Amino acid sequence: MLAVVYHIQADWDPEVGVWVATSDDVPGLATEAETIEALTEKLRAIVPELLEANHLLPGDRPKEVAFELTGHRQELVHLAC
Repeated sequence: MLAVVYHIQADWDPEVGVWVATSDDVPGLATEAETIEALTEKLRAIVPELLEANHLLPGDRPKEVAFELTGHRQELVHLAC
């Protein structure tokens, strides 16, 4: 049986210099970190907690939770004249 994969979106916020994670699959998820690696580390703890709090884990209490993190970052590069 394949595990459910929870989809999480990470967007770069250039105004404050952090990655912001949200998800339609994980109710209540809104967290940020300065690097994508630090964000991933936070998500490893937060995602299972939120799934459990929202009663979204299967009844037989899985040993693992899978999530897919998709990032988006747009940059504006000034060209030399």
